[in-house]
Amino acid sequence: VQLQASGGGLVQAGDSLRLSCAASGRTFGSYFVAWFRQAPGTDREFVAAIRWNGGITSYADSVKGRFAVARDLDKKNIVYLQMNSLGLEDTAVYYCAARDAPGASTVEAEYPYWGQGTQVTVSS
Repeated sequence: VQLQASGGGLVQAGDSLRLSCAASGRTFGSYFVAWFRQAPGTDREFVAAIRWNGGITSYADSVKGRFAVARDLDKKNIVYLQMNSLGLEDTAVYYCAARDAPGASTVEAEYPYWGQGTQVTVSS
């Protein structure tokens, strides 16, 4: 499956932003779709994930209560990451990833499909 992440941009601290991850060529079906991010000089880290069937979600502690991952049940091939109360620490390139497996994972190596990344920059 091919993924495309979009929606990044430059925002101020406290603002909100919504990222989209679109699958081409198929719907997400039984996949888990995750968001990772990578700030300059750091490793890529898990942000959030959702299981398409059932909508089960999981979040990194650093974004709980601020970010929400959701499915587009009409289009069936788009997952969103709603990011609220953005802080400087959220500045990163955000990637969406997918895996066709029954369980969620926070490990990037366990996701075979990746989008190209979208830059989110939060300014003070």
